Amino acid sequence: MEALIPVINKLQDVFNTVGADIIQLPQIAVVGTQSSGKSSVLESLVGRDLLPRGTGIVTRRPLILQLVHVDPGDARKNDESGKDGEEWGKFLHTKNMIYTDFDEIRQEIETETERISGNNKGISDEPIHLKIFSPHVVNLTLVDLPGITKVPVGDQPKDIEVQIRDLILKHISNPNCIILAVTAANTDMATSEALKVAREVDPDGRRTLAVVTKLDLMDAGTDAMDVLMGRVIPVKLGLIGVVNRSQLDINNKKSVADAIRDEHGFLQKKYPSLANRNGTKYLARTLNRLLMHHIRDCLPELKTRINVLAAQYQSLLSSYGEPVEDQSATLLQLITKFATEYCNTIEGTAKYIETAELCGGARICYIFHETFGRTLESVDPLGGLSTIDILTAIRNATGPRPSLFVPEVSFELLVKKQVKRLEEPSLRCVELVHEEMQRIIQHCSNYSTQELQRFPKLHEAIVEVVTSLLRKRLPITNEMVHNLVAIELAYINTKHPDFADACGVMNNNIEEQRRNRMRELPASVPRDKAPSAGPPGEQDSTGNWRGMLKKGEEAGSGPGSPLKGVVNLLDVPVPVARKLSSREQRDCEVIERLIKSYFLIVRKNIQDSVPKAVMHFLVNHVKDSLQSELVGQLYKSGLLNDLLTESEDMAQRRKEAADMLQALQKASQVIAEIRETHLW
Repeated sequence: MEALIPVINKLQDVFNTVGADIIQLPQIAVVGTQSSGKSSVLESLVGRDLLPRGTGIVTRRPLILQLVHVDPGDARKNDESGKDGEEWGKFLHTKNMIYTDFDEIRQEIETETERISGNNKGISDEPIHLKIFSPHVVNLTLVDLPGITKVPVGDQPKDIEVQIRDLILKHISNPNCIILAVTAANTDMATSEALKVAREVDPDGRRTLAVVTKLDLMDAGTDAMDVLMGRVIPVKLGLIGVVNRSQLDINNKKSVADAIRDEHGFLQKKYPSLANRNGTKYLARTLNRLLMHHIRDCLPELKTRINVLAAQYQSLLSSYGEPVEDQSATLLQLITKFATEYCNTIEGTAKYIETAELCGGARICYIFHETFGRTLESVDPLGGLSTIDILTAIRNATGPRPSLFVPEVSFELLVKKQVKRLEEPSLRCVELVHEEMQRIIQHCSNYSTQELQRFPKLHEAIVEVVTSLLRKRLPITNEMVHNLVAIELAYINTKHPDFADACGVMNNNIEEQRRNRMRELPASVPRDKAPSAGPPGEQDSTGNWRGMLKKGEEAGSGPGSPLKGVVNLLDVPVPVARKLSSREQRDCEVIERLIKSYFLIVRKNIQDSVPKAVMHFLVNHVKDSLQSELVGQLYKSGLLNDLLTESEDMAQRRKEAADMLQALQKASQVIAEIRETHLW
């Protein structure tokens, strides 16, 4: 199981080559406040002075520190620079450069920090990768994070506390990360900022280990026995106490090895019963053991994650396509594929089916039978017609002669006016289908033919050709729909079977109503003396029109009349609203029923014929001619180079995807080796 940590280091190296952190590898993150002793703990684990020192915030970028144990005999063999030394370090950003002088490593950390973060004490989330090879270390991967601070000093940003907190949470939120919470023994454990932030992401404490530093700096008469026993703040993974080098020790160049020896003597003297479960060496062994078990637990999920990402990047790389070799074949292939996908989207057989909303042929069907159908059904057959309008039309159709029957001309005039109202929703139906045909272009570009994203000019050209084709078919389709309504207006077929049946039923009803009125007359009134259905005032009491003329002459012969015996009809006010006579009421009802009956027949015809016309003149015509139109407009030798010019970032994106896929494949091989060697 000891070999699991080098495997994780190898995986880290694989993903470092592509500069990606999409895989959350098991590691140990060191969290603590400024001057809590984080750097001293890390240096004790390494056994060398290698971290920058100073006041205030020193760690301003995450430092991913990989400790690699090497056998003493292999040290110089692995030292490719030829420099003497059994311990050395390598930075990711300096490639293969090897550092055997740890003062140079410290200086390089400071230089690289200032290069990215500047020299104003600001921070950055871009990590520094450092590998330390030594026979004196155990295999570990540690992340040194900036110390928690509360108040900005100097020219630090005002939100430095928030920046550091967000940076820490970004790393320790990784479920594969063990949190090493560092707290000084001379502070109150109940107010430990490190433990507080750790509990935010690990409330159960399953991956938190507490380290208590500066045991030798506690007030006289006090000790950390209760803290180390877990009686103050219990931590599931345990609490380990260590003794750091003081600043005086560092100034006097006291070695880490001497400090560890003095630490052991202090623990034996001050905490003899706990000495074997505390100290730097015990901390290193504990971290090594925890990390190995943690890696073992994380490997199944890690393997699944790598395989899923490999499949995703393989698909992404395939969508980018291979570099173009045969331009003519490539262009014809892309044109054909787009035309096929466009037609398939209309037919409902496309590879990529939209689930969020109706699209293509399904939406066209919805427009025909839901939108258009309901709109026609909502049109009132008698909408916009009042009884006075109908009565006026009847009178105008009779001319100067009173009619015995309802004039047919009045029916035709009124029903044509109502049928004309069906033209606007019919043309709107054409417009909606045209808009959906336009939307299908974008749908195919986004989902069905991602290869077009490689060639933006070809994509624009295809969109322009299809849009132009749709634009040319729109007026033709509109004209046909207009003609469908005009055909209905051209000839009012009163012999239509459905209309004739309605008229027969209506005549029977009218005859029945007439018989009922005759039965209601008093028995003393002869049938031939029944009152006329005309409006009152049109006849005198004898029914003689001469009586009406005589009354008019009498009205004009009065004193003061300028024209004796002449009736000025223009001076008689026309009533705006009046009660209709029984005959007028009957005539209006007849016309209304006839209009409604015939309108429903025409509406049924329009509801059936308009979708057929739209399909024939617009949808099917575009489907049938799209391929030939695209080939005729675009498949030209003079346009090949221009149309098949890739977007500027496509080559870079293809390279990045290929590198990431290669890294994932290598990672998958590394995990496969673990299974073969029974380490897992």
